[in-house]
Amino acid sequence: MVRFMAQTILVIDDEERLLSLVKAYLEQSGFRVVTAKNGRDALFLARQEKPDLILLDVMMPQMDGYEFMRVHRREQNTPIIMLTAKVDEDERVLGLELGADDYITKPFSPRELLARIRAVLRRLGMTEPAARVLRVGDIVLDQAGYFVAVNGRRVDLTRSEFDLLATLMASPGRVFSRLDLLDRLQGTAYEGYERTVDVHIKNLRAKIEDNPRKPHYIQTVYGVGYRFVEQR
Repeated sequence: MVRFMAQTILVIDDEERLLSLVKAYLEQSGFRVVTAKNGRDALFLARQEKPDLILLDVMMPQMDGYEFMRVHRREQNTPIIMLTAKVDEDERVLGLELGADDYITKPFSPRELLARIRAVLRRLGMTEPAARVLRVGDIVLDQAGYFVAVNGRRVDLTRSEFDLLATLMASPGRVFSRLDLLDRLQGTAYEGYERTVDVHIKNLRAKIEDNPRKPHYIQTVYGVGYRFVEQR
């Protein structure tokens, strides 16, 4: 079983690609991430998950970011960073007056977003996400210590191999396409280099699997990509 403790971030945005990229980057940075594509679903998730911080898009169907904040602020005092393509000063002021803790304009870099999140959490006296130690079967991956052990034996991995393994282990059973995994490695997918993921997976299997030709942990889903299997 995978065990880890991490702060939860609720990301609310109707742009599916942006939602996917932000989720992946924040998970790689040690956060637990839940997502919603509209304000109504987000209200339900906020009540259920009680996130440590919310990333909130302004323009969304069913309920926009401003209305979400009006309702949510009556129930919880979660830190909120607003995400918007709007640059009008009045719009930014409205968001802040409704209770936003920060405002970031699209497009933004993942590094800037992460820095803003950490700054808000630090300013409000909240701790950084706990360093994750993932344990699946005989494999232990320590993200803070940057090491992997298999059956108690330390295994040396390249940075790309480590990042791929961390991504797969954090979501056992989930099928990742090559483009998904390439996003984790480079931040942006480059179709011409999709096959480099296959090379990294091959090398990774050679280091962690009992029999790389018949892998247990990292399984190929033909025509789709790869998944990590939790149970033997």
